[in-house]
Amino acid sequence: MINLKKYIVFIFLFSVLYTKAQEAWEVDPMPIRLKGKIISMGDNLPVPYAHVVNNRTHGGMVSNAGGFFTMDMLNIDSLSISVLGYFKETFGLPADYHSDSILVFRMRPVSFTIRQVDVQGEKPRVNLDGVPSGKPVDIPPELRGDAFNERPPVIAALFNPISFWTYYLSKSEKRKRAVREAISLEENWEMHSQNYNKKVVMSLTGLNENDADSFMIWFNIQGVLPYTSTDYEVRAAIRQYFAIYKAQKGME
Repeated sequence: MINLKKYIVFIFLFSVLYTKAQEAWEVDPMPIRLKGKIISMGDNLPVPYAHVVNNRTHGGMVSNAGGFFTMDMLNIDSLSISVLGYFKETFGLPADYHSDSILVFRMRPVSFTIRQVDVQGEKPRVNLDGVPSGKPVDIPPELRGDAFNERPPVIAALFNPISFWTYYLSKSEKRKRAVREAISLEENWEMHSQNYNKKVVMSLTGLNENDADSFMIWFNIQGVLPYTSTDYEVRAAIRQYFAIYKAQKGME
């Protein structure tokens, strides 16, 4: 004999799944103009100059300084959004999205864990001659100078083998160098974003906002501009590659 409670639960689950499947089948591909805004999940602030790519057409654009962007697409398309400092995310459009509204995309920030720094005062010891004696201190990586992170020469394996092998084998030292590199990358990116942005591109090329988006996507793909570039190097590279871009697009 069939258990009545199990039978009712089965019928309920089947009806729910059938309804969801019908809703999915009833979504017809339609062209829309998506209006989006990209914000940080950490502080709800806009995420500027993020790369937005349509996974079907592989076309894309860059969000403006306020995190806004507009894209012509189909209502069944999905988007991939990436920007330095955040995880790359893939988003689909809700079935009830209307072109009159602005769809908000939330990005998860990438955070680097840096151990806490405790600063304590200590009265220095004095030797018999009245000269203060030094005391070795394990300085945190974020407070070290560049000399602390230099690779020891091979000859150090003979004269100071403990220090030499600690540099190459210690997990703690590797973590410190990784944190140091992450901090340096963040500082370089902040400086780079001041030298290379849409406003600079528009002033050097004379392009409008939409055409500047297309050029920046093409320019970024070339991979010719490291984050350590100076203001002069950025401007020279933009002028040089804009000439190539115009020739390829027949803009002469």
